[in-house]
Amino acid sequence: MENLENRIAENIKKVRERIAGAAGRAGRDASEITLVAVSKTKPVSVIEAAYRAGERVFGENRVQELSEKFPVLPNDIAWHMIGHLQTNKVKHVLGKAVLIHSLDNIRLAQTIQEEAQKRDLLCQVLLEVNVAGEDSKFGLPPQGVEEFVRQIAKFDRIRVKGLMTVAPFTEKPEENRKYFRQMKRLAVDISGKNIDNVSMEVLSMGMTGDFEVAVEEGATMVRVGTGIFGERGYH
Repeated sequence: MENLENRIAENIKKVRERIAGAAGRAGRDASEITLVAVSKTKPVSVIEAAYRAGERVFGENRVQELSEKFPVLPNDIAWHMIGHLQTNKVKHVLGKAVLIHSLDNIRLAQTIQEEAQKRDLLCQVLLEVNVAGEDSKFGLPPQGVEEFVRQIAKFDRIRVKGLMTVAPFTEKPEENRKYFRQMKRLAVDISGKNIDNVSMEVLSMGMTGDFEVAVEEGATMVRVGTGIFGERGYH
């Protein structure tokens, strides 16, 4: 276990150094960028090792996993729901996740609004954008984002904090630069519209394979799993 602990601590340190390097190249401050440790499929013991190494922001893809981990891990962890969210699971996420990264349809927004109203909560969300138009991915087409934002702005229990995308998987991170650049332009464009209940302060993009390019192009949040926890599952 000690080896695992050291390895995870070392990995977090390296990822943070790479974020700082990318931020420096872009003339940005590394403190502007939040690292989300993607802990999906990882057992509690492994998350605890990352926690002891100083990590406080964790991302889960599945509601069931989030629900199981939430009560048994320290309560100063900020949990993010980064995976596709079904309407029937919303009630299990509100009150646990501080940010939902994957709002991409009105029906889901309506369910979040109703559930948040019941519990007297405000729910912070990112809008998921399918920036490369991949059939296998969820998300709004870039050209449909502004209209969707204007619809969501009417829900008084939802606060849009920005945008999220999952760029195409590639062996060459540079290939995704154009998509990250497009996302940044989209965020700046929407921010300039001054829509109520909407800010574009968060740009969640970049994962283990391409987060440095994402940071260079304006990401304020990167989602790193393999780069922290390794390829294989730890049990």
